[in-house]
Amino acid sequence: MKFLCVSDQIDPLVYSSTVKERYGDVDAVFCAGDLSMEYVDFIVDALGKPTFFVFGNHDLKEYKYYKNKMFSDSLFSSSMFRFEGTGVEHAHGADYASNKNIRCKNLTFKTPDGKTTPLLISGVTGSIRYNNGQAQFTDKQMKRQLIAMIPGLVWNKIRYGRYCDIFLTHASPRHIHDKEDQCHKGFDCFNWFIKKFSPGLMIHGHIHLYDLQATRCTISENTTVINAYSHIVIEFEPNLKKGANFGADVSILADR
Repeated sequence: MKFLCVSDQIDPLVYSSTVKERYGDVDAVFCAGDLSMEYVDFIVDALGKPTFFVFGNHDLKEYKYYKNKMFSDSLFSSSMFRFEGTGVEHAHGADYASNKNIRCKNLTFKTPDGKTTPLLISGVTGSIRYNNGQAQFTDKQMKRQLIAMIPGLVWNKIRYGRYCDIFLTHASPRHIHDKEDQCHKGFDCFNWFIKKFSPGLMIHGHIHLYDLQATRCTISENTTVINAYSHIVIEFEPNLKKGANFGADVSILADR
């Protein structure tokens, strides 16, 4: 399964009239924050592929419509969100993945015994708190959000034999791709999530890559952690063998 992952920057290779020729063969798109919803809309319209997004700590014009409408579980069905008290509908064609466990019924894999299993996606919005802005959280606040998702993760494990395949965030885990200034420190609780729930792939943004030699792919426990800055195309195959310790085969196909 092939994914286009984007974050933090409007990439001219993506925001282009030739985007379908370049990336039309991807199976899904993951947007890891700090992107305008207009850009996300363009990707959805141009590629017509399942698209999932979280917010970062910038480009938060529409965050207010989503932050109080969070669910722990979601079947991949509708991208139409109605917000109580606003009288406004936001239908961007992309699915908001924050604080949810999404079981994506139209993106599936075959298990070794021939059964069909959906792609399992979990996500959270935001960065570490640094100036009390929107979508900023302390590590304790973020961990509480992750803990609230545990019932759905456990149900995934019982039903499908694994907790989640994709963990979509804006910030990175602490000491993986992050920096030491307060704004760009990662979350310690993301390392806890990786250790406890073994997502095959974690996709994050937030850390800009200006050096072509900068690391954007790191293995932690059984999880491949990818920095989606600008854009990256990856191939993903979860480990579905019975008794396997989760993880996945992840290959980078296009980088910057």
